[in-house]
Amino acid sequence: MLRYRAMPSLPAQASHPPLPRHFFERDAAAVARDIIGVTLLVHGVGGLVIEAEAYDQTDPASHSYGGRQTPRNAAMFGPPAHAYVYRSYGVHWCLNFVCGRGGAVLIRALQPTAGIEQMLVRRGAVPERRLCAGPGNLTQALGITGELDGKPLSAPPFRLLGHVGQVEIVCGRRIGITRGVELPWRFGLANSRFLSRPF
Repeated sequence: MLRYRAMPSLPAQASHPPLPRHFFERDAAAVARDIIGVTLLVHGVGGLVIEAEAYDQTDPASHSYGGRQTPRNAAMFGPPAHAYVYRSYGVHWCLNFVCGRGGAVLIRALQPTAGIEQMLVRRGAVPERRLCAGPGNLTQALGITGELDGKPLSAPPFRLLGHVGQVEIVCGRRIGITRGVELPWRFGLANSRFLSRPF
């Protein structure tokens, strides 16, 4: 596990500036690292991104590995700054942010800050720290389905607001994969109790 401090990717001229498209026009690992501390809202419900994983076209664990093959992975080959939403094992939805060169960032966990009552309606009586811990829990709490696949992140229902100041980030191996396991492409907010799993 590595630990370091990351400077904000955006100038701190406003308390929470919206993320510009060029933020996503980079490799997935850079975006996954810098997305930690960003506010994600879907129809006004969401919170701080505190855990994310990177995947790109050179990575055998990525849906873009081997090229565009089915409508399922088409969004990964579209323009950056769009959503890639797919159903995992036919059970739950997963939200990804499309980056450059066939890459995407899987959003694994949020620290809830907005619309918590709505999250509880969708998720049931679970502790607040577990509302958005894990990709499937997160999408259920935010009401995300496959209808949002390919939608631009710069337009409703999405709202992404950049962080200001420094955040302490940890990184390690990704979770739940059997290929590309050696890549340290899972990033998280240090010491957060909202992580899906400790680092």
